[in-house]
Amino acid sequence: MTTSFRPAAAAAAADLLCFSHLRWTYVFQRPQHLMVRFSRTRRVFFVEEPLFDAERAHVTVSTSNGVHVVVPHLPQGLDAGGAIAAQRRLLDCVLAGYEIERPIVWLYTPMALPIFEGLEVSGIVYDCMDELAGFAGAPQGLREREQALLRRADVVFTGGVSLYEAKKRLHRNIHPMPSSVDVAHFRRARGRCQPPLDQRRIARPRLGFCGVIDERMNIELVQAVAERNPAWQFVMLGPVCKIDPESLPRRENVHYLGMKAYDDLPAYMAGWDVALMPFAHNDATRYISPTKTPEYLAAGCPVVSTSIRDVVRPYGELGLVEIADSVEEFEAAVRRSLTPAGRDAVKRAEAFLSRLSWDQTFASMHRLIEEAVGQQAQTRIEEERPARPVSFVPAFAPQSTM
Repeated sequence: MTTSFRPAAAAAAADLLCFSHLRWTYVFQRPQHLMVRFSRTRRVFFVEEPLFDAERAHVTVSTSNGVHVVVPHLPQGLDAGGAIAAQRRLLDCVLAGYEIERPIVWLYTPMALPIFEGLEVSGIVYDCMDELAGFAGAPQGLREREQALLRRADVVFTGGVSLYEAKKRLHRNIHPMPSSVDVAHFRRARGRCQPPLDQRRIARPRLGFCGVIDERMNIELVQAVAERNPAWQFVMLGPVCKIDPESLPRRENVHYLGMKAYDDLPAYMAGWDVALMPFAHNDATRYISPTKTPEYLAAGCPVVSTSIRDVVRPYGELGLVEIADSVEEFEAAVRRSLTPAGRDAVKRAEAFLSRLSWDQTFASMHRLIEEAVGQQAQTRIEEERPARPVSFVPAFAPQSTM
C-alpha cells in the first residue's frame, strides 16, 4: 500500500469511503459518474469487494480518474466472519495510511455494513441503485442487512422512481435520483466517428444493445425477432454475467462484440439504426431505471424497449421511446423506428435531454448530503453537551473592597 498527501483544497471536506459490489473497471455507470465528481472536492476511496487470490491478506490502492480504488486481497478458505474481520483490518490500514478521519461512508451494497462497524463517521449515505435482492445470486441475508442499513443511513437515494415508490416509507430522508446522462459525450455519435473495426464488417440495418447481458435480458424475445428477421443485424455490447453464454441466441445475424470502453460507445452507437432494451419482466427488472435510455437518445438512436416501468414513465408516455413486449409488437416497433418518421422521437427528446446531466444530479445529491451531515454533527454536539448548564463558581469569593 502507498500513501498520499491530502490535497489542500480537499482538506476541509470529509473524505468519502464508497463500498461497492461493482468493480471500478466494470461497466462505467452511476458509481463512476458520481465518485469522479465527488473526487473534485474531496478524497474518494472506492472500496471493492475482496478478491480471494492471495496467500496473505493485503490491500492494493491505485488511482483512476482522481479516485483511490481500494481492493482487498484475501486467502481462500476464510469463512464469512473471517473475511469480514480481515477486510476491517485492511480498512484500518488504509484509514491510518491515508490519515482518514470521520469519513462520509457511501454504500452501494448493504453487505458492507459490518466492515465499518464502530468506525466514527461524518455520515452514512445509501445509494440504492437497484433492488439487489431480486438479482440472481444475491447474497444470503441481503434483505436483513438492508433493513439495518436503512436504520443507520442519514440519507438514502434510489436509482429510479419506481424503486423510490417501493421504499419511500422505509426512511425519513429518501429521495429519487434516476441515473442521468452525459449528453455531450454521447452526442459525439452524431458527428464523424471512426467506425470500430469489429462493427464495420456488419451489414445494415444494425440493432444495437449495450450493457450487462444477464438474467435481465429477454433472450427468447431476441432469439425470436432475430430468427424472423435475418436481414436485421443485432450488435450486442457488454459482458455476459451470471447466465450460461450458450443460452444466448447464436445466429449469423447476432454479433457479441464484448465489453467496450465508455469512451468508445459513441463510435459504436453512431453505426446503429435502432437501439434496443429487450428486458425481461422478472424480479431483477421490476425496479430498474436503465441509464442507457437517455444515452441512446443523446446518441441520436431511435429506441425500442419492453415495458419497463421507469422507461414507460416518462419516456414511453412522452413518445420518446417505442414500447413493445410481444415478438410481433417488437418487430413492428423496430420497423417504425427504421423509417425516417421513426427518428422524430429523437428530435422530440432534445428538450427532455436538456434538463438532464450528471452534474445536476451530483449537485442535488451533494446538497442533501451536506444537509444530512450537518444535522448529524449538530445532533452529536447536542448529545455531548452537558444536560444542565454548568456555571463557574470560584473557589474563593472575592472580598468586597467597599
